[in-house]
Amino acid sequence: MPNTTIPSFANDQEVWASLKEAIAASSGFGRWQNLKAATDAPFPTSLDDQVTSYLRETLATLAY
Repeated sequence: MPNTTIPSFANDQEVWASLKEAIAASSGFGRWQNLKAATDAPFPTSLDDQVTSYLRETLATLAY
């Protein structure tokens, strides 16, 4: 069996930072940003708020 190492995170902030970076680098997030920027709706300025909004909208769509 191969030796698989799972990174350990010291706290939730490290986990969030890692997830936020991965999400921000995804093509789906980029498309979402472009769509939001093209509308007149208020758009969050911080990356934290953008990723949070993206996740909420994506999960709401999946739940629907």
